[in-house]
Amino acid sequence: MTKQEFFTYCSDTYGTLPDYPFEKDFETAVLRHGDSHKWYAIAMCVSRRKFGFETDEVIDVVNLKLPMEMFGSFGAPDGIYPAYHMNKLHWISVLLPEADSDMLKFLVNASYEATKTKKKRKKTAETTEI
Repeated sequence: MTKQEFFTYCSDTYGTLPDYPFEKDFETAVLRHGDSHKWYAIAMCVSRRKFGFETDEVIDVVNLKLPMEMFGSFGAPDGIYPAYHMNKLHWISVLLPEADSDMLKFLVNASYEATKTKKKRKKTAETTEI
């Protein structure tokens, strides 16, 4: 999937468009959740060397936030790595040229769900009793 195809998927599925919040950086785009405005994806150009390759070729990468229970389920053969330039406990990097489109859609859906506004529980007499 190309970066533009990724943006089109996010627009069609979630109604979100890329946002370019970094001054003088017109390559790095953020996609924000519709209700919480939290980032669910960040698309950027990164050198393959940052992922352990022996080349400085720059590729399109998408960072996605995942629930903790999903970590360890994916790896380099899937084009999925610990996040570049983000918290590696919560984020992954997906190399767009290498990732399967269906896998990427699954992961972005998980990221979108992980960043939605959490509903707060109302305190009741039962939950406040000790």
